[in-house]
Parts: sequence; C-alpha cells; structure tokens
Amino acid sequence: MAVSIKTGRGNYWLKAAAPAECEPDGILLTLVLERADGIERVAFRCHIASALLDQNADAAALVEQVAPWVEREFEMTRENALKTIRSERKMLELSFDVSNRGPF
Repeated sequence: MAVSIKTGRGNYWLKAAAPAECEPDGILLTLVLERADGIERVAFRCHIASALLDQNADAAALVEQVAPWVEREFEMTRENALKTIRSERKMLELSFDVSNRGPF
C-alpha cells in the first residue's frame, strides 16, 4: 500500500519496500519515498518500539500512521536518508519509542 505525500518538491509516495521485520523489542519497517514522476527514490528504516504498537496494526496501517509525520518532517528525513546512504553506505534508521514517540 502506498500513501500520497505532498511536499515542496512535488508529490511523493510513501510505501513499504519490504515486509515488516518483527524484533523482540518492536517492528522494523523499511520504507521508501518515491517521487510520483519516478525521478527520485529514497529508502529508510523505522524501528517502532512494541510499547507504541497497536496489537492489530499491520504494515499497511503503520505506513499510514507514519505518513503524516514523514510529510511534516519531509526535508529533514529526505536529507538525512540521502546523507546516510552516501556517507555511511547504509539506510537511515529512525527509532520511535516512549521517549521519542514521533507519529505514535
């Protein structure tokens, strides 16, 4: 499932790039921001602590819940994801927990 995000750079789609990974302390989502015209694609990961998760939430519901936060923090998220990929050669990982609730 893809969620449309409107940004200063144009319309983007936020979608899961891989199945959610269940971990002992939460869920790890691999997400991708893809510009609607296909000219740009940026991937990043979100670790969501189990304390913040709804027992009935699936990956599609989590993407929908994260989307407004990504839309609001788009420039920061995009820039940090690109810098991490270029300099560290790995995906940016955002962590949401009790002290940093983000969209939860």
